[in-house]
Amino acid sequence: MTPPRPADSSASDRSETDVSIDRVSVVGSARDEAGSHEQQGEPEGRSGRRNPPRSSRARRREEQAVPVSQPAESKWSISGALAALGRDMAVDLGTANTLVYIKGRGVVLDEPSVVALDQRTGAIVAVGTAAKQMLGRTPDGIVAIRPLKNGVVSDFETTERMLRYFIQKVHGRRTLAKPRLVICVPSGITAVEQRAVKDAGYAAGARRVFVIEEPMAAAIGAGLPVHDAEGSMVVDIGGGTTEVAVISLGGIVTSISARVGGDQLDDAIVHHVKKEYSLLLGERTAEDIKIRLGSAFPTRNEPQAQVRGRDLISGLPRTVVLTSEEIRRALHDPVTAIVDAVRTTLDRTPPELAGDVMDSGIALTGGGALLTGLDERLRHETGMPVQVAQDPAGCVALGTGRCVEDFEALKPVLLAESRY
Repeated sequence: MTPPRPADSSASDRSETDVSIDRVSVVGSARDEAGSHEQQGEPEGRSGRRNPPRSSRARRREEQAVPVSQPAESKWSISGALAALGRDMAVDLGTANTLVYIKGRGVVLDEPSVVALDQRTGAIVAVGTAAKQMLGRTPDGIVAIRPLKNGVVSDFETTERMLRYFIQKVHGRRTLAKPRLVICVPSGITAVEQRAVKDAGYAAGARRVFVIEEPMAAAIGAGLPVHDAEGSMVVDIGGGTTEVAVISLGGIVTSISARVGGDQLDDAIVHHVKKEYSLLLGERTAEDIKIRLGSAFPTRNEPQAQVRGRDLISGLPRTVVLTSEEIRRALHDPVTAIVDAVRTTLDRTPPELAGDVMDSGIALTGGGALLTGLDERLRHETGMPVQVAQDPAGCVALGTGRCVEDFEALKPVLLAESRY
């Protein structure tokens, strides 16, 4: 019987070789797949088993990649979110001028509260300084108006559009800017008037609106110790109102808001020239006369100036010469109203605080404090020391800005109210 023929050695070698190759390929592909999962940061499987340990090269590659991409992306997203919201702002929404204070930057805008509108389309032609130059010079179809009267909103829609323009101007016209606003208002306004100011701020794009009374903001801007247990008196003479207040322990003890200010001084000059010379003056001309010749107390040098206006009889332009003494007589009534407001406030002040005011004196703020001789007039009428603040026209804006810079510490002096 023929013995069985042995298997072909070469064939068995080939089969073993094929099996080993298949094993190598399977193991290699498994290693590659595991390595790819490790590099992609794949978490544990559903069964709870962890992936095979990563190689040292993969770990080094991952350690080098994480610090570069992740923190940079997080930092960019935070800065982008803050930029979209906009920086906190303080606004001195005055009758004559509007000042805007940006947190970390200071006062960045100081422009007149004037808006020029096209009556046919309702579009805004100019705002601020450009609009004020149009007062009394606009053609038919264009009107320049002041949306605030006596420190309160008289034209809500125009005030909102003006405020929105100023916010976009200081934020580089970013439409997504949603700042937190602190707006100052006269101390004597009603709840409806205060609501109108807040609604204008929300309509202009603010995400939150806080309100501070002008005397408190002026006292903070003038550097008075409003949080101390002693009385401090401030007289803020604005464009439409005069705020007189005695402040102690972070609150207003007594105050008076008189509807007299720079605008009433201008009107008194216009009325005097019209009555004495039958000459009609414009608003800008009257303001210029007040700055150049206006005074509340006699001075050594009494300047005079030539003034041009329209003759009410002939209708032709005419020039007259006015003196400082004459303008002082014209300003007698509004200046007396300011002095009476100060004396009435002192009469209502508690005795202990009145003694403190007698020692520390009265601080004059606001644009009206720049009237020549007003501090001397108050010193003569009250017998108390009177000092004009270092920057009287910007005290309210600076004080409101201090509330933005140190919001948590000065939040008790704000008049916060929910929008809804």
